[in-house]
Amino acid sequence: MGWQVMDAKTTEAKTKHPSLTAWILVALVAGIAFGAAFPAAGVKLGLLGTIFLRLIKSIIAPLLFGTLVAGIAGTASVKTMGRIGGKAILYFEIVTTVALFVGLGAVNLVRPGEGVQLAQGTTQQGVTQNNASLDQIAEHTFPTSIIDAMAKGEVLQIVVFSFLFGAACASVGSKAASVVGFCESLSEVMFQYTNYVMLFAPVGVFGAMAATVGDKGIRVLANLAKLVATLYGAQAFFVFVVLGVVTALARIPARRFIAHVREPFLIAYSTASSEAALPRALENMEAFGVPKHIVSFVLPLGYSFNLDGSTLYLALASMFVAQAAGIHVAFGTQLVMMLTLMLTSKGVAGVPRASLVILAGTLATFHLPVEGIAVILGVDTLMDMCRTSVNLLGNCLATAVVARWEGVDFRTDLAMHPESMVTALEAAPE
Repeated sequence: MGWQVMDAKTTEAKTKHPSLTAWILVALVAGIAFGAAFPAAGVKLGLLGTIFLRLIKSIIAPLLFGTLVAGIAGTASVKTMGRIGGKAILYFEIVTTVALFVGLGAVNLVRPGEGVQLAQGTTQQGVTQNNASLDQIAEHTFPTSIIDAMAKGEVLQIVVFSFLFGAACASVGSKAASVVGFCESLSEVMFQYTNYVMLFAPVGVFGAMAATVGDKGIRVLANLAKLVATLYGAQAFFVFVVLGVVTALARIPARRFIAHVREPFLIAYSTASSEAALPRALENMEAFGVPKHIVSFVLPLGYSFNLDGSTLYLALASMFVAQAAGIHVAFGTQLVMMLTLMLTSKGVAGVPRASLVILAGTLATFHLPVEGIAVILGVDTLMDMCRTSVNLLGNCLATAVVARWEGVDFRTDLAMHPESMVTALEAAPE
C-alpha cells in the first residue's frame, strides 16, 4: 500500500508541469541574457515579439464586441436586484475612476518612460491626434461603420457601437435571444482563442526582451524597474489611502476584514488569477458577515465592473508608452484616454492578460506606438500579480460596502455569523 501511494505521488509529480507564469519569467531572464550577450542576434529576434503583438491585436475587436454586447444585454439580471445593483454599480464607477486618476498621477509624477527612446513609427500621426481639439475627438468617437472601426482598430468607436447595440438587444427582449446567444458564444470562443495566443507568450517575451536589451542596452532595465516600482507604489497608495478611507467611512471592521480577505488576496497574487481566488473570496466574505445574496451578486458583478488594479495599471502603462516614445499627450486627451480605458475594461476580466489586450487597443486608438507593449511585456507578469490581487481586494471590499449601505452592521450582526468570529480569531496575527 505504501509503495502504491508513493507511486501515485511520483506519477502526479511527473505529470505536473510549470505554469505559464513560470515559463514567462524564465523567458524574461533568458531574453535579457541573450540580448546582452548577442545584441545583433537579439534585435533580429524582435520578430517573435512582433508576431505575438499582432496576435494580441487580432483579439481586440471581436472580444470587445462579444463581451460588451452580451454584458449590456444581460443587465436584466441587475434590474432584478434593483436597489442593490444600482448601488453596486455606482460604487464601482466612483472607485475605478479614482483608481484611474491615481495611476495617471503616479505616471506623470515619476515619468518612468523617459529615456527609453522607443521607436516612433506612428509619431507624427500620434502628435496630430493628441493635439486635436476635444470637439474633433468627440466627433471621432462615434462610428460611421462598425466594420470600418473594427478594421482600423478604433476601440472607442467599437465600444460606443457595442453599448448601443447591447442596449437595443436588451430593450427588444426575447426577440434578440439568438443575437445575444451569438455574442455570448463569440465571447467564449475569443476567451479560448486568447488562451491559445497566450501559449505563445513565453516565446514572445523572449524575443521582445532580447530585442529590447539588444537594441537599447541593459540600461533599459532601469526604466522597467522604475515602471514596476511606480505601479507597486501607486497600488499601495490606492489600497492604504483610497480603500482605507472607504473602509473608515463605511465603518467596516478593518482587522476582521483583513483576516478574511488575506487568503484569497494571496491566492490572487500568487496565481495572477482572480478566478482562482473567487471561491474562497465568496466563502470568506459570507463568513465575514455579508449576506449571501449580496456576496453572490456583487462579487461576480465586480469582476466586470470593478477592476481597480487593472484600470490603475492601464492608466500608468498607456502614459509610459507615450513617454517612452517622446510624445506629449495633452491633459484633455489624457482624460479621453481614461474614459476609453474605463469603458473598454468592462467585461473582460476572465481573459488571460486582458489588460494587454485593452492596452493594445487604446494605444492604437490614440495612435501611440503599439510596439511599446513589447517593452512592457517582459515585466507584465510581475505587474499582473499586483493588479490582480488589488482587483480581488477591491471587489471584496465592495461587497462589504454594499452590505453596509443595505443596513448590515458587522459589529452587531457578528452573533448571527459565529463562524466569522472563529475564522477571524484563527487568521488574526498573534
